[in-house]
Amino acid sequence: MKILHTSDWHLGHTLYNFDRTEEQTAMLAQIIDIVREEKPDAFLLSGDVYHTSQPSAAVQTMFTNAIVQIHETNPDMTIVITAGNHDSGTKHEIFKTPWQALKVFSVGNIDKEHPENHIIEVKGKKKPQDEIKGYIVAVPYCYERSIPEGFFQEILDKVKERNQELPVIMMAHTTVKGCDFKGHDNATEYTVGGIDSLEISDLGEGYDYLALGHIHHEQWIRGSHHRIRYAGSPMAVSFDENYEHSVSLITIGMHGDEVDLKKIAIENPKPLVTLPASENLQGNFTSWDEAKKLLEDFPSDIPAYIRLNVEVEDFLPVAANQEASQLVKDKQCRFCLINTRRKLHSETSQPRTMTVREFQSEAPIDIARRYAEDCGITFDDELKEMFKEITEQL
Repeated sequence: MKILHTSDWHLGHTLYNFDRTEEQTAMLAQIIDIVREEKPDAFLLSGDVYHTSQPSAAVQTMFTNAIVQIHETNPDMTIVITAGNHDSGTKHEIFKTPWQALKVFSVGNIDKEHPENHIIEVKGKKKPQDEIKGYIVAVPYCYERSIPEGFFQEILDKVKERNQELPVIMMAHTTVKGCDFKGHDNATEYTVGGIDSLEISDLGEGYDYLALGHIHHEQWIRGSHHRIRYAGSPMAVSFDENYEHSVSLITIGMHGDEVDLKKIAIENPKPLVTLPASENLQGNFTSWDEAKKLLEDFPSDIPAYIRLNVEVEDFLPVAANQEASQLVKDKQCRFCLINTRRKLHSETSQPRTMTVREFQSEAPIDIARRYAEDCGITFDDELKEMFKEITEQL
């Protein structure tokens, strides 16, 4: 069975008041082309279809038209859409019945009384008597404390009663411990985007592939033996998401077989660019005068959104934003913001103190990051990974 796994479209997202409809339309067109070329048996959209729970009529129309086109491109394909924490689960349920005429299954809320309703059969044709190719367990986002204990396992056990040989795919929109949350604001190993982390064991066992949404950086979860994956967002929603965005094409033979992955990149016609450029998540910082020079030298014919990383002694000039906007007024790029960092003088700077309450409430990785910053050390991805490995052994 071949599955196209995607998530976190965030349709309707604006970037510093700049409309992104053109980019979102281009993203959807690429996904439609991928469906046309690859012809998967199932199309999985694991939550955060929209950026807000109250999307405009225009944004909802864009989504509806895209799903209809995806169906028309491959009419035999099963399409499963689950709600994420940015979505309204209730709105996902409104057109649940008519959508099924197009083999589209929209799951917005958890059905605690009838967990078997989360099981969707993947069939090759529209006719009910057609042969089943596999099973999808579609679980939308739900506040962690509202999920009944053992809910995931209960559904998987019901699938096991029907099936011993065919692939079993589960969908969820959540944070799994051990994930790389690069690019997410105010994230820790315990909470990302307001969703508390779950252990892998909390999600049950018996699936061949777990198609996750919520984390925007595509990745396999460590320790999952290539069974649990975030497809990531196909388009960046912040400047810190400075990595390739893609969709995941998954192929599974029979139940228990290994999972084959093909990543397919999604190109953004208007990328998010930070000046000065850096591969480091913390970024490179430069003086205000040098930042203006970089912005002035940025090619006029390249569409992009621009963020400037500026190191300051005290404060930026009052008119800094207006100056930056003026420098790009005749260019195709758009200036968004100035990200500032106070210049560190190691010989005079005093380490920040923490209260006992702060020390008890903060995650260990955040304490380590603060200590590194006080020492003038960049707490980069390599250090973060080493710290995680050490703490996992404790």
